Amino acid sequence: MTATSKIATVVWGTGNVGRAAIRTVEAHPGLELAGVIVANPDKVGRDAGDLADLGRRLGLVATDDVGAVLGTGPGAVVYAASGDVRPDAAIADVTLALLAGAVVVTPSIYPLYDFRNAPADLRRPLEAAAERAGGALFVSGIDPGWGNDILPIWLSGLAGTIDEVRCQEIFDYSTYDQPDAVRFLVGMGQPMDEIPPMVLPTIPTMVWGGQVRLIARALGVELDEIRETLERRPLDATVTNAMGTFEAGTQGALRFEVQGIIGGEPRIIVEHVTRIDRGCAPDWPLPADGGDGAHRVVIEGRPRIEVNVEATDEGGNRAAGGNATAVGRLVNAIPWLRAAGPGLYDALDVPLLPGAGKLGTAAP
Repeated sequence: MTATSKIATVVWGTGNVGRAAIRTVEAHPGLELAGVIVANPDKVGRDAGDLADLGRRLGLVATDDVGAVLGTGPGAVVYAASGDVRPDAAIADVTLALLAGAVVVTPSIYPLYDFRNAPADLRRPLEAAAERAGGALFVSGIDPGWGNDILPIWLSGLAGTIDEVRCQEIFDYSTYDQPDAVRFLVGMGQPMDEIPPMVLPTIPTMVWGGQVRLIARALGVELDEIRETLERRPLDATVTNAMGTFEAGTQGALRFEVQGIIGGEPRIIVEHVTRIDRGCAPDWPLPADGGDGAHRVVIEGRPRIEVNVEATDEGGNRAAGGNATAVGRLVNAIPWLRAAGPGLYDALDVPLLPGAGKLGTAAP
């Protein structure tokens, strides 16, 4: 593929997800980094390579002028800005990118993991924007999406019989550089008599229920319903890490499941086990190798199949590694989406493509 045929790609947002997106776009042989959009005024004018910790300059500086960047008509936008506490703003931003004719990939709009079951008032304007301008939208999770949809679906093809499909994210959040999310969304260090926003009733189903439904659709089964479970544990002692101090007696560990019920039993389960300190809730699942994070898929049946994925990035950090693999799934889908035509797509639509042309392209 020649330089002139590369897809001009914009990265919108340069936090934990956006840094990895810049690196992945820069390494992709079919993409050209054409713009970086930021909201923080301190980042305006900084080189993209600096923002992405590439160890080298890319000669492209970040801007907060959304209109100017989208006005160039990019072929793709990696929307990496958070949608956790600003879902309406994220949807508005993605709509602008679609109306510019871009393919948009993002983890930020949770109900669109399974867009076919998303509320019509959310889905239809995005579909209309894509059709009107020739854009496409693929939303996949940053937890990471492939661990809760395409990986268990692949593994199911190796099974003789299947009794249960379980997808786990197991993480020590003391290594995760998102203090606001860790404290105020997940609730680490907060009083035990306050339920964190991330696990208020119906929220886990809104975020992860789509992934449960995708697995069910792929396996050709009907769900009776989706249920939620929740367990929380306090810290026995005060702990201090890079994000500050977390007092004894406050929340130190959180475990929940989003369960797809079939025949009255949980058969498809997305489970999260998170801690702010390894010593909290030691009886709960831990990474197989004793590290600080992992993604695990277990298919109970004959044979029993278990796969553990331990990815690292940014100096060996597993939270960063998980983010980077999720970003890889999104960014690497851009050429396929550009060829597929206008519309909304989900993880069952979009194939996971080999890393063609990437061998030997590792960044410093």
